[in-house]
Amino acid sequence: MSLAENLDLIQQRMRAACRRAGRAEDSVLLLAVSKTHSADAIEAMVNCGQVFFGESKIQEARAKIPLCPGKSRWHFIGHLQSNKVREAIEFFETIQSVDSLSLAGEISKRCIQAAKTMPILLEVNVAGEAGKFGYKPEALLRELKEIAALPRVEIQGLMAVPPYSTDAEKSRPYFRRLRELKDGCGKILGAGLLHLSMGMSGDFEVAIEEGATIVRIGTALFGERRRANLAKQNFEN
Repeated sequence: MSLAENLDLIQQRMRAACRRAGRAEDSVLLLAVSKTHSADAIEAMVNCGQVFFGESKIQEARAKIPLCPGKSRWHFIGHLQSNKVREAIEFFETIQSVDSLSLAGEISKRCIQAAKTMPILLEVNVAGEAGKFGYKPEALLRELKEIAALPRVEIQGLMAVPPYSTDAEKSRPYFRRLRELKDGCGKILGAGLLHLSMGMSGDFEVAIEEGATIVRIGTALFGERRRANLAKQNFEN
């Protein structure tokens, strides 16, 4: 199938999932995960009407984003090291993977210097998986107000990656947990958060049924990652 056909099919499935959940069909943002894919592929996707893209490596973004259409819009979705925050602020309009108070503080400091405000999502390790990045839920709730008080940083929601499974239904409890945590954050802050970024190629429909407002889809749109190309370019965070 072509990129246009892939995009159309994903959009149809998203709309159907929204209908099943009793939600407006346009209530979920599709973030096309373009890591390892070329600027030409991104341009082709933009020509089909897709403008939101997600990248997870700063070095790859630095090389690729300037080659992409000006109307493309970018979210950072990978693990962000403090020494790469300045570049993240330069290239991205949203950082979805903030997983510590210290990282949020560095983003705030760099945004002050750049006279820019950065929307952020707080990444949560909902399953408590060893070796996976993200806040433990109790730590997030403990530090939430301190992050919210930082200048030039706007907490817009939560993000999570559940444990991998070929059965989409196994992701549902984790999506539900993230939604409940989002509600808890809203109570602490006195205002509801806008976004739940959850769901990927294999489970995005379940995520939508559980309240996702952003789904991050790569393989189902672009096909398998270009691993040979990735190795050739030697992109690193």
